[in-house]
Amino acid sequence: MSAPVDVVIAVHTPTRPVGRAVASVLEGNAEHTRTTVVCHNVPAEEIAAVLAPEHRDRVHYLEHQDPRPSASGPFNAGMAAAEGEFVSIMGSDDRLEPGAVSSWLDLARTTGAETVMTRLALGRPGRAVHTPPARPWLRGVADPVRDRLSYRSAPLGLVSRAARARLGADLVEGMVVGGDVPYVTRLWFETRVAVDRRGPAYVIGEDATDRVTYVPRPIEQELAFLAHLLRQDWFRGYSADARRAIVTKLTRIHLFGAVHNRPDPLWWTDEERAALAGVARALLDAAPGFEEVLSLSDRDLLDAIRLRRATAEQMIAAAQARRRHGRPRTVLTRNPLRVLAREAPGRLMAASLLTR
Repeated sequence: MSAPVDVVIAVHTPTRPVGRAVASVLEGNAEHTRTTVVCHNVPAEEIAAVLAPEHRDRVHYLEHQDPRPSASGPFNAGMAAAEGEFVSIMGSDDRLEPGAVSSWLDLARTTGAETVMTRLALGRPGRAVHTPPARPWLRGVADPVRDRLSYRSAPLGLVSRAARARLGADLVEGMVVGGDVPYVTRLWFETRVAVDRRGPAYVIGEDATDRVTYVPRPIEQELAFLAHLLRQDWFRGYSADARRAIVTKLTRIHLFGAVHNRPDPLWWTDEERAALAGVARALLDAAPGFEEVLSLSDRDLLDAIRLRRATAEQMIAAAQARRRHGRPRTVLTRNPLRVLAREAPGRLMAASLLTR
């Protein structure tokens, strides 16, 4: 009889701390799991050699050849080979606190959830990641809009294999970054989701210095996953409230983040400004009216991106100004009637504080 949870770890080089990741599963979460290590363009024996000797024969190895520098391909291969009721993906730099999988399973059993969103920590267990800013009184199955599930971009925790098959959902391959965002959007909005608030954490490692996510690249590549998501029939079929909730997050985190992460005005050529403006227009077209919940500072930046009347220096300054949290322009909305909307800054910040 197979274990109820297949944990899939993708790794592309033996220099990553994959031995630590495997140990965290086998030593603290082995009771309910089968561990698969997907060796991305690297021989399995090279990966096995860096695992603890007592762990090497307790792991299922899967070699995956894929020339694209993205984890989506190996993760999809590992999930396709899974046999349990649930599947869980894990980065080679990351680790699980003891008992994490049991906590996820207990929550799935008590709520009937198909997807369990794990508690996250960054670098060490006590350094919590406070997303999503869900309702503080949430018990049971979450509501994707009211609990702001879109603010969690990674499918970490449990996902029912039956739900994946029902949706035909996989990570998007061929994109350097963001291949998980369309996938989790479907999970959050089309499956029964529970949020594990107090269980042992999934700890995101900070060891890597060569993550492709950190490398600035042309906007057309960086935000290709947004264009992909917005043209999907399933996304277009969502309610207006759902689309606005999703697009608000995409704008704040990904569109605005693209400017914040490129603070050199010389980087912003006419071609890159035009590409960024095109993404902004696509977001506005996909969810008309979503911008009404943005702060005054956010709207300044959105206008600078979309209209291209501002200089690159002014656009970068607007990206910096919107991060000066707590000031009136980062809290108030242009329409005073929207200042207390669910996605408006005041309620969003209050919900974030309550998750702490």
